[in-house]
Amino acid sequence: MDLAVITLDTVTTLLLLLLIGLGPKIALVPFLEKSKNFPPEVQRAIGRRMVITAVSAAVIVFLTGALLLKLLHITPGAVAAAGGIILALLAVRMALGKGDEVEHEVTIPTDPLKLAVYPLAVPYLFNPVGITVLIIASEAAGSLAASALVLGLVLLVGALDYLIFSNIDKVAKRVNPTSLVVSEIVFGVLLTAVAVQLFVYGLGLLGVLEPNVTPH
Repeated sequence: MDLAVITLDTVTTLLLLLLIGLGPKIALVPFLEKSKNFPPEVQRAIGRRMVITAVSAAVIVFLTGALLLKLLHITPGAVAAAGGIILALLAVRMALGKGDEVEHEVTIPTDPLKLAVYPLAVPYLFNPVGITVLIIASEAAGSLAASALVLGLVLLVGALDYLIFSNIDKVAKRVNPTSLVVSEIVFGVLLTAVAVQLFVYGLGLLGVLEPNVTPH
């Protein structure tokens, strides 16, 4: 990821990756499944807490990512490859259809807002793609302008998340359950492809493969 020169392609790529890594799609079905037994006002509270937690975690990961790489002697390639593997596990579950599994795993906590932190904020809303992208971007951002761009896009995607999940009861009424399940499976397949691409990109950075593959 080259942030030395900021172009429209750079902004578009970062935005698309953050929409996958911090956007609402992956978290939507788990959120609806895990919060369906709560009244609308509690659902909205969970949604707001989830988004705030995920965006805060994203900002912290970006601000500390480069330092962590240096302290732990980890390369961006290793992070990308690891992120691809973890994302693949999540994506395969989506592609195979995990609605029943999610419902089976649900246990209503004493404080329902705990759901907002785990597993909804992380790893569903702020997922392995977002974590990987922000760590690599942290290492690649060599200027204040580049850092401001990344943080601005994080906040932009976070604002979209907040708009959706703070009105989740209204959104849920407009969602067709069958269409949602089908889209979840299709998105799971596409996300598996992204995971493979991310893994190959990491291998390229590590020198295992030709480093000519970008994580688009």
